[in-house]
Amino acid sequence: MKKKKRKLKKSVYIFLFLIFLVIFIITVLSLSKNKDINSDKKNDEKSNNVVNIEKPSDAKKMSLVAVGDVLIHESVYKDAYLNGIYDFHKMFTFIEPIIKKYDLRYCNQESTIGGTALGISGYPSFNSPDEIGDEIVNLGFNLISLANNHVMDKGEDAVKYSNSYWATKDVITAGSYQNMEERNKVRVYEQNGIKYAFLAYTTSLNGGSPKKEYLVNMYSATKARQDIEAVKNKVDVIIVSMHWGEEYTNIPTEGQRQIAEYLSSLGVNLIIGSHPHVVQPVEYVGDTLVIYSLGNFISNQLSIGLNQGIGLIVGMDIIVKDGKVTFDNIYKELILAYAENSTNFKVIPFSKLNNNLLNNYESINEKYMKIVNGE
Repeated sequence: MKKKKRKLKKSVYIFLFLIFLVIFIITVLSLSKNKDINSDKKNDEKSNNVVNIEKPSDAKKMSLVAVGDVLIHESVYKDAYLNGIYDFHKMFTFIEPIIKKYDLRYCNQESTIGGTALGISGYPSFNSPDEIGDEIVNLGFNLISLANNHVMDKGEDAVKYSNSYWATKDVITAGSYQNMEERNKVRVYEQNGIKYAFLAYTTSLNGGSPKKEYLVNMYSATKARQDIEAVKNKVDVIIVSMHWGEEYTNIPTEGQRQIAEYLSSLGVNLIIGSHPHVVQPVEYVGDTLVIYSLGNFISNQLSIGLNQGIGLIVGMDIIVKDGKVTFDNIYKELILAYAENSTNFKVIPFSKLNNNLLNNYESINEKYMKIVNGE
């Protein structure tokens, strides 16, 4: 009997031991599994944290907008004259909100601001009042090209006055200088962390080249190469204003195309063209964005014909990343230098036009945008 009880007792111990062992194994496995789950969770959290951290981009961006020729004919400044002063502001009320969206704002000061002592005048020898420059600055323009065929219309005194006038304004000018030292100075500007250069040239000049070549930058391949090589390793972006081509033609000349290709080969990123007084295509030459002609911004050339009354605004983002320059958000819109019998001048974007202001303006817009887009 005792022997039987011992066996039973022993069986109970074995059974309890086995139960304990099973519970122990289950507990260990459970702890191990939870540890793995927690470990995976932590790893997932770490992984998620890495994904969600946005590395700062090394891309830099600045915006630029460009309009064409500020060409102040006699009828334009007479229309601005009121109570003994010239007030041009009413002519640009549609344009100001567009211009001020951008960091850099370009125009070509076609008619020299040469001072009243020489007499305010229009075509063929222009001399514009100070107030048009004041208004250009008030609108926000800060990149002013002074290199064009009318620079010497009133002689050296007018050019010196012009340069002295612009030197008092918070703007960047190029293409005309007070002396050779100033002309040869390497200028580096900066916007939003982007270093850039701004150069300007003209291929023609009324009356021939001046004896003092610093008064106006006459284009030559040698001069352009020297200027660009002097600055290219100091900047991220090179902008060149070119006064070139043939007046009143919407097709770039072979000379324009050759210069564009040459400047592109030198490392120029953006070429802004003027002189034809009508719009021409906007296209890439290699990686260089070329605006062959913006046409007129303000003038009385609508009296000649509609082609001369239509200009162009081009806006863009200039992006610099890993040493490469690209363009984004390119905005192109036609403008009309509107006038009523050479009075009541206004610069009007086509988006603000109607058939009363310009009959069939929608079909006209379509026609000229095909020119701009090179279609």
